[in-house]
Amino acid sequence: QVQLVESGGGLVQAGGSLRLSCVASGSILSINPMGWYRQAPGKQRELVATITSGGTTNYADSVKGRFTISRDNAKNTVNLQMNSLKPEETAVYYCNAMVLIATTIPRWGNYWGQGTQVTVSS
Repeated sequence: QVQLVESGGGLVQAGGSLRLSCVASGSILSINPMGWYRQAPGKQRELVATITSGGTTNYADSVKGRFTISRDNAKNTVNLQMNSLKPEETAVYYCNAMVLIATTIPRWGNYWGQGTQVTVSS
């Protein structure tokens, strides 16, 4: 019913920048919040940043001042601008959305994208 598709991952040198994008599609009434998580090899998935429909943001301490999350409510998209990337931030980055689904009785569902690889070389 709902799909999240990420784009923008890739290989970048330490200190470089990448921009991730995610678009949600399907029977969507509302999305709140949207966000990004990441999972490095051998580690648990962790929060990177989230943003509410009203624009309130939340960042992991490790990315504050370097990453910026933004969204377009009309287009059901969320972006993550990542600057000054570090090798230890190499991970698969996942888009996440809490979606109010347009079913007979609307209900909330938690959805994940397939992930996009970000590799930061030293």
